[in-house]
Amino acid sequence: MQNKQLVFYYSLLAIPLAIVGLPLYIYLPTFYATTVDIEIATVGLIIFLARLSDVFTDPYFGYLSDKSIEYFNSRKPIMILGSILLIFSFYALVNPNLDFPKLWLFTFSILVYIAWSMINIPYLTWSSEISQKYEDKTLLNSSRELFTIIGVLIALLIPYIYKVSEDFEQTLNILYISFLILFIPLFFITLKKVIIKTNIKVEKYTLENLKNIYKNMSDLKYLQIGYFFNNLANALPATLFLLFIELVIQEKSSSGMILILYFFAGITALPFWNFLSSKIGKKNTWITSIVLASTAFAFVPFLQEGDLKAFIIISLVSGLSLGADMALPTAIQSDLVQKSKNYEGNISGLLFGIWTMITKLSLAFAVVLSFTILGIFDFEASNPTSTSLFVLSFLYGIFPVILKLISIFFINKYEDSKV
Repeated sequence: MQNKQLVFYYSLLAIPLAIVGLPLYIYLPTFYATTVDIEIATVGLIIFLARLSDVFTDPYFGYLSDKSIEYFNSRKPIMILGSILLIFSFYALVNPNLDFPKLWLFTFSILVYIAWSMINIPYLTWSSEISQKYEDKTLLNSSRELFTIIGVLIALLIPYIYKVSEDFEQTLNILYISFLILFIPLFFITLKKVIIKTNIKVEKYTLENLKNIYKNMSDLKYLQIGYFFNNLANALPATLFLLFIELVIQEKSSSGMILILYFFAGITALPFWNFLSSKIGKKNTWITSIVLASTAFAFVPFLQEGDLKAFIIISLVSGLSLGADMALPTAIQSDLVQKSKNYEGNISGLLFGIWTMITKLSLAFAVVLSFTILGIFDFEASNPTSTSLFVLSFLYGIFPVILKLISIFFINKYEDSKV
């Protein structure tokens, strides 16, 4: 890609958005289940129900993102509105009202998801519009996800730097401050520097338009199904990580160090996955990374109390797959979005709205599935039984491998071809 600076400016926004993502998917459910003291199964159900709103809102905001080009010749206005909503709703979510915590969690989870969609859907759509070249879309998505991992590492390090990692409430609040400090300047830098010249007429889309897309592009359907199962497989360990390391490995103090090593492995391996994708294609590279992660996680059921070194090795090996898992699916989606213009004109925002909906639904399913099953087996973090610990290990290590194998079946149906 000729304009390397544009890739850099495009990727900057991923850093603060990642800081929002980590608390929501790792710290927040545990915070509400322990510190706020809502029953663990109820927390999972509330977050899942809040996520169901994405079924309606994400495609709609994708459509509004397309419509914004017609009226303003830019997707940026909807991103600016989303940024304002995100700043206020994220603050409320990590500072709950203890008089009605369930309603608070439900309401502000929805508002954070909506705000995040208003920013992230146009942001992802840019990856299919900045350049039409196959390799450039890989570079844009890889760079964005590299900066995402950097944002995650920042979010992991800050609680330890300020020595609040053992306190979920203080951790969430200091992460919010960090988010605010980074988000405001980086958001406006990205908006100022990324200029996409496009002028399209956007009609009001119906289900018939989407049917035509999926009818003519079965690859899109298979990609999205495979992506859902793989994302669900990734989200389960992310949701249960803190519980697993505290109750099974019994090394709670090492959780931050392991997460840092995991994401650092993702950064170091990303150039390799980019190189491999240029040789064997994005699909085959993605499948290779899934097989690697599955192989590592197959050893999780054998872990017991004190097996910290073995757990670190598993985390490092599976972390190597992280970069491919984050960058390549969206890069493939960008390729298919470009192809879709041959059938229904430019509905890029709408298709990326569906993509983010799938992303967030898989994360929601992970929370409700894991927390509900743990609740059925009377799981109590303060006094877990041997049965509940077995269920925790199954959900953390075995079930994700099964889901990844299912995802490979569908991903393999997609034909990777340069466009």
